[in-house]
Amino acid sequence: QVQLVESGGGLVQAGGSLRLSCAASGLTFRDYAMAWFRQAPGKERDFVSWSGATTNYADSVKGRFTISRDNAKNTVYLQMDSLKPEDTAVYYCAASPWYYRATLSSKTLYNYWGQGTQVTVSS
Repeated sequence: QVQLVESGGGLVQAGGSLRLSCAASGLTFRDYAMAWFRQAPGKERDFVSWSGATTNYADSVKGRFTISRDNAKNTVYLQMDSLKPEDTAVYYCAASPWYYRATLSSKTLYNYWGQGTQVTVSS
């Protein structure tokens, strides 16, 4: 049984930082690309960042967010700095078997999803 469990969300003031974690179990972690998506009320679930054979970021978070992973701990992280109110959303981690794809921003490529963690940025 595959599980992805996010943690680290919360309430932070604009300009602050949060570090999200996603612990995976039930899969061979190093064989999967891992990603973060986010969904604000009334909006689509949008790509934020992936970490596979390559890494990438949405334009809206470049220079502010950093994805990393610790394969020994089966955990992927998202360090979020210089947070803005528009970053407010539920953040989801996801796992994809298409580790070597050049592009991994599509939700359709991900087999497994976490339950989400709320990030709220106040002004």
